[in-house]
Amino acid sequence: MSYEKKAVHFGGGNIGRGFVAEFLHNSGYEVVFVDVMDSIIEQLQKTPSYTVTEIGEDGERTFTIDHYRAINSKHEMDKVVKEIASADVVTCAVGPNILKFVAEPVAKAIEARTLDYPIAVIACENAINATTTWRGFIEGKLSEDTKSSIDKKARFANSAIDRIVPQQEANAGLNVKIEKFFEWCVEQKPFDNGGKKPAIEGVHYVDDLEPYIERKLFTVNTSHATAAYYGHQKKIPYIHEVLQNKELHDIVRDAVKETAHLIVNKHGISAKEQDDYVDSIVARISNPELKDNVERVGRAPLRKLSRKERFVGPAAQLAERGEKFDALLGSIEMAYRFQNVEGDDESFELAKILKENSAEEVVTKVNGLEKDHPLFKSIVPIVQKVQTSASL
Repeated sequence: MSYEKKAVHFGGGNIGRGFVAEFLHNSGYEVVFVDVMDSIIEQLQKTPSYTVTEIGEDGERTFTIDHYRAINSKHEMDKVVKEIASADVVTCAVGPNILKFVAEPVAKAIEARTLDYPIAVIACENAINATTTWRGFIEGKLSEDTKSSIDKKARFANSAIDRIVPQQEANAGLNVKIEKFFEWCVEQKPFDNGGKKPAIEGVHYVDDLEPYIERKLFTVNTSHATAAYYGHQKKIPYIHEVLQNKELHDIVRDAVKETAHLIVNKHGISAKEQDDYVDSIVARISNPELKDNVERVGRAPLRKLSRKERFVGPAAQLAERGEKFDALLGSIEMAYRFQNVEGDDESFELAKILKENSAEEVVTKVNGLEKDHPLFKSIVPIVQKVQTSASL
């Protein structure tokens, strides 16, 4: 196998090493990791290979990942720019809130690019149209001249990724345990007319990404987070244990029944296909081998309660259509109760927002809903209830 193809990847965390880099490595790319975390970069620089262990119902399989390099962008930004300028692909798995901080090196590299084909820019984040968001930050740092002929230098493709990375063992080092199931869909239209579609094994190129993004976000993420927030209230430590509880299992199923109704009617996916998908997702997150921690899955409640995310996103669309969204309101309430959880800054910030604002202000601020939105009046009493019980 030759390794002349090059991909630069922002984010040396578990998704970066265990999902994105595994795919790129298996497709013949040399991977250049970029991060600001000294410990991760130093480990990657000192360690010539690490393992990815896939966990499935049929046991485990382990793969070795090598042929990578690592650069600390805090100290060697010029090197990062140089690597991106000569790469085929640049990807990121840094968290949607960090996209603005990884825009400048990409912008500088696009300006400096002399290759006769455009670089593929693909964000691998749990958020709708994350590459478009990243592109906005990148273009804000480009010259007008480069912007006017951007297609010659870069192509930006949104993607939807789906793979559960549970809590890792304390002494795992760079090695990653990850579930066997995966889905990585990428828009193909941005590569039309002179673009160079990256040949990445396992990537499914699609014409319209929205059905895949919404199906994934409103099924996998909705069910996973619902289980986490209800489990946290009941002091149940692991997701699979939450789903072993009949009452909680039914609550999770009710939430994804509502989102399934939206997905079937909006995207024309058949009810049977969506039912099968829901069954497979509930089976996945129920896998005791994943040993997925409730607090890990629930972290960042402010993001998860935001306008286009896993609860308010589908509930708002259902409300606009005059459809039922009661179970999702239950998930929203439990997410609001995820406060002051050690190790999660957003849960402390959420508690502060709830303490300092009226219920109406909270719904505007946290859920991003206008007062005249049909969902607004349903969330206000939930917030009031949480505020009252928090102050008892």
